[in-house]
Amino acid sequence: MPLRVIGMMSGTSFDAVDAAAVELAFDGDVIVLRPLGLISRPYPEPLRAAITAALPPHPVDLETVCRLDTEIGRCFADVAAAAVDELCDGRADLVASHGQTVYHWVEDGAARGTLQIGQPAWIAERTGLPVVADFRTRDIAAGGQGAPLVGLLDVLWLRSRPGNPVALNLGGIANITVDLGTDRPLAYDTGPANALLDAAVRAVTGEPYDRDGARAARGRVLPEALHRLLAAPYYRRLPPKSTGKELFHLGHLDGILSLDEDSLDDALATLTELTARTVAEAILRHDPTEVVAAGGGLRNPTLAGRLAALLGPVPLRSADELGLPSAAKEAILFALLGFLTVHGLPGTLPSTTGARHPSVLGSITPGRRPLRTLAEPVPPRALEIRPAS
Repeated sequence: MPLRVIGMMSGTSFDAVDAAAVELAFDGDVIVLRPLGLISRPYPEPLRAAITAALPPHPVDLETVCRLDTEIGRCFADVAAAAVDELCDGRADLVASHGQTVYHWVEDGAARGTLQIGQPAWIAERTGLPVVADFRTRDIAAGGQGAPLVGLLDVLWLRSRPGNPVALNLGGIANITVDLGTDRPLAYDTGPANALLDAAVRAVTGEPYDRDGARAARGRVLPEALHRLLAAPYYRRLPPKSTGKELFHLGHLDGILSLDEDSLDDALATLTELTARTVAEAILRHDPTEVVAAGGGLRNPTLAGRLAALLGPVPLRSADELGLPSAAKEAILFALLGFLTVHGLPGTLPSTTGARHPSVLGSITPGRRPLRTLAEPVPPRALEIRPAS
């Protein structure tokens, strides 16, 4: 019997909480995944403003962290309950919650720690379901980057495709998974996707993002500013590597780009070029035959168009074309990882995070009833996406 799992995610753009429901089951050494739907709820504006004020480079006290952990947990609990009712007809087995990343501690290229908040006890109390959370820390304890964790999903899903496919996610931070058909696939953050674009728009206009990339399309790329942005040491580091808003925040632009109403279009054009160029250069190093992309950046036609142009003859296609809903991919990832965790199976590939060994990820907050699992699952060889029955 399949398990109905709700995967939950709020990314580095922290614009909304996504909950994707899926049915997951083992068919021998293949995991069969059936998407059941996605709901997305924006953070209440006061909570979103509080998260913004607590993120680097702003100082923050422990009272604020405690309050945010509680309020984000309650928000996730509301969305989880809605997903159970709206996507699962009132019946689900498990919630897998990534929570909200507020800090990812990387020092001298090594991940030292990471903090995702949104207390899972609120989700368990509201839904009665067990919750798997805190996915990244175990991989860091094993010497890994703790990010990106999407490598296992990408490898199981795409390695049987012909040629040399590359998986791409364009969230707040961009990441890729490459060398999928080899015994040592790689996954790493290439740098910002939407993070700097969104921060610039919000700082000047108060709007959450540049809708349809319209302002960037009107602007012109500033060559000197782009050159200085591309000089950031992160781009020259070798994978595995990870990053976040503790590096690519608004302060990263100080002294490089002017941010006011008159200069915003040019700033956004320059930041769009920064993202497209760093992503394309990282991808093309791996001689891809296709790029399978997901994430909010695909909804920005200015960014997606520029990236496609830089990729040249390499086709850029959406994950939707292969049966995996692009907008739900990250939430589905955590549903898959939670499913593996409750079956005692690793959720990482050491070559994708740099860890010493694979790890079973996360911590489990019990629900009201025992969790139904398979007694002896087989480590998966592949992931097959099938339409919901």
